[in-house]
Amino acid sequence: MAQILAVTALVFVLTEALPGDAAVVLAGDTPDPERIERIRRELGLDRPAPVRYADWLLGLLRGDLGSSLTAGRPVTGFLADAGGPTVQLAAITLLLLVPLAVAVGVVAAVREGRLLDRALTSVGIGLYSVPEFALAVMLVALFALRLGWFPPTAVGVGPNLLAQPAVLVLPLLVLLARPICSISRLVRAGMIDALRSDYVRHALRLGLSVRRVRLAHALPNAVAPAVQQLARTTDWLLGGVIAVEAVFVIPGLGTSLVSAVSARDIPVIQGLALVFAATTVTVNLVADVVAFRLAPRAGGAT
Repeated sequence: MAQILAVTALVFVLTEALPGDAAVVLAGDTPDPERIERIRRELGLDRPAPVRYADWLLGLLRGDLGSSLTAGRPVTGFLADAGGPTVQLAAITLLLLVPLAVAVGVVAAVREGRLLDRALTSVGIGLYSVPEFALAVMLVALFALRLGWFPPTAVGVGPNLLAQPAVLVLPLLVLLARPICSISRLVRAGMIDALRSDYVRHALRLGLSVRRVRLAHALPNAVAPAVQQLARTTDWLLGGVIAVEAVFVIPGLGTSLVSAVSARDIPVIQGLALVFAATTVTVNLVADVVAFRLAPRAGGAT
């Protein structure tokens, strides 16, 4: 909890340091100083920053994140609408990522040093070196604009991306590219170490099938090193992949954060910071527990 509050405090201070505020944004392109001051008083922005942050904390204790300064909507409703597309993308990405990354890592480890292993390694390094934004632009240019196979953006689809699955294809390819590369490499390295271990050789001497030894004995220990990376990937996904959402015009948390910062909408920024911080703490806690549960099996088997 202390970490989450520290993040919100830091975000509040940094937002306060930005030039201008929501009153300037609401005043329009030719702002009148008197109108700006009137709007600032109406929004409560004329109060000292520590007082406004303390009020926000008191509201947080009651489960109230305040209201958007520019839209006037409750922040909770704002986050619920923006969180839907991001959660959908993150959930589908994780459902595809885990089996694909594990499969690629295991296949590469079983064929260590052979042509397939070298090919997977080369492709992985190449994909990992391409930024998400650049990969998204290339995919849109090829598969959407040139070939016309998929929609270039999610404009007009609404928050429920599952209503038109075609709009998910290109964003999912972008979101999967780098995580598959990093996680599969960790699985490969862990699988190679496991296959060379004494307990695997002992299991083979006992007459267990190669397939069973690989899946039931080597694989759980090979996956353990990749758990932390999977946690970081989950945090990255739930935090809103800003570049991907921007290219495909997906109204998720990342896009909302950019809009809120541009509008100096502090309550929305604070709400997003709270979500991101809570997600980071929770996901890493779960990853530590899972890694701890997997590690004793490796130790006990040796």
